[in-house]
Amino acid sequence: MDHEYFMRMALNLAKKGQGYTSPNPMVGAVIVKNGVVVGRGYHRAAGRAHAEVEAIEDAGIKARGASLYVNLEPCNHTGRTPPCTRKILQAGIRQVIMAMADPHTKAGGGAAMLRKHGLDVLAGVCEKQAARLNEAFVTFVSTGCPFVILKCAATLDGRIATRTGDSRWVTGEKARRFVHRLRHAVDAIMVGKGTIQADNPRLTTRMGYKKGVDPDRIVLDTHLSISPDAGILTLDSAADTLLIAGKNAARAKRKQLQKEGVRIIDQPLKKGRIDLRSLIVRLGSEGITSLLIEGGSTVFASALNSGIVDKVLFFYAPKILGGDDGMPICRGSGPALMKDSIQLKHIRVQRFAEDVMIEGYIR
Repeated sequence: MDHEYFMRMALNLAKKGQGYTSPNPMVGAVIVKNGVVVGRGYHRAAGRAHAEVEAIEDAGIKARGASLYVNLEPCNHTGRTPPCTRKILQAGIRQVIMAMADPHTKAGGGAAMLRKHGLDVLAGVCEKQAARLNEAFVTFVSTGCPFVILKCAATLDGRIATRTGDSRWVTGEKARRFVHRLRHAVDAIMVGKGTIQADNPRLTTRMGYKKGVDPDRIVLDTHLSISPDAGILTLDSAADTLLIAGKNAARAKRKQLQKEGVRIIDQPLKKGRIDLRSLIVRLGSEGITSLLIEGGSTVFASALNSGIVDKVLFFYAPKILGGDDGMPICRGSGPALMKDSIQLKHIRVQRFAEDVMIEGYIR
């Protein structure tokens, strides 16, 4: 059988769970017998049935003697649900083809357990694609910190807003729709206080064709100078809004905000600003597996220079402001030499109507 063909089918099923499964990975499963797909399934949300279980139940008695394709090693532990390895053995599956091993120390070991019980287990089919799909999960379980994406939209001359602060809109509708799907896919979104003051954004997910999941909203506000009337503090959303402040922020303002139900997290400062390395560790302890940084210029520079960013998404619109007084992508001191610039790897370029997105990895 064409292993890659059926594994790509499993990967496409896994993508259906994007935005709903965290802190679990996205997993899809396909059961094949005599070259014919007899069962399909994917993990729909944390706490619900795993992909393998859905596929086996979909296949019914046809699962006996069949092959199971799954993009992540079947779990071998009891969490919110029983181990998938047990279900696989009970169903009479004869062969398991998986894309990658599970990096989670508690859930891993499923392949060895299945081999011990006589099943043929093949690993590594479409492994790179599977790792990319669950890059946030892999990073989180390996480091305890969220996978960090930095996203910005700029003109061709590198400006994210005009000299008056106007940034609506740099990019077109198609690119903005992609960003809303990205917000749906991550656990949290982070901006600086300046972005709140300039744009008064909601930082919610608006996907149009289906209801998306709002990410938690994180605002860097060292001195708690945010206006109590800021829209982000009064949203009707199931997600939380967190203000990240220095320990010496004004007590009166702190009490006022907390009285309104706003959650404030104190973090140490570094050169007068929130220590982002320390913050990332704290967010990981809060169970945030993925973080999207959306602005502004000072936050972009701090995030890149602190080394917390894993991936960048730079959107460029075919527009030129033509002056030196607009807002740059990054604000602050950079390296003196080009050789000390931040290097990107695994570059991909994608077009959204007239806009172009450059994607690359830092680590």
